Amino acid sequence: VQLQASGGGLVQPGDSLRLSCAASGRIVSNYWVGWFRQAPGKEREFVASIPWSGYTTYYADSVKGRFTISRDNAKNTVYLQMNSLRPEDTAVYYCAAAPSMAWDKAVWGQGTQVTVSS
Repeated sequence: VQLQASGGGLVQPGDSLRLSCAASGRIVSNYWVGWFRQAPGKEREFVASIPWSGYTTYYADSVKGRFTISRDNAKNTVYLQMNSLRPEDTAVYYCAAAPSMAWDKAVWGQGTQVTVSS
């Protein structure tokens, strides 16, 4: 499977963005898709994840209540709706797919830049 992330951009604090992670190839049912981000000078951090089959979702504490991860199996796409964006959300956002959230075995997409600035 290959992943293609898109939807980043430059927005102001309080604005919204929706990132997309389109998968080419078949994703098996035990896979999870996650969003991660890496800000300049910082390590990559987990943002949110969703199973390819099922409804449990996980979020980092820093984005709970503001970000929503969802998927459209028919379109082979996972979304990250980001609301109430803050300057500290500025980062390169990556999507990844891994069996049972074993992120060390993940397939990664290229990143998409999100910049939140007034």
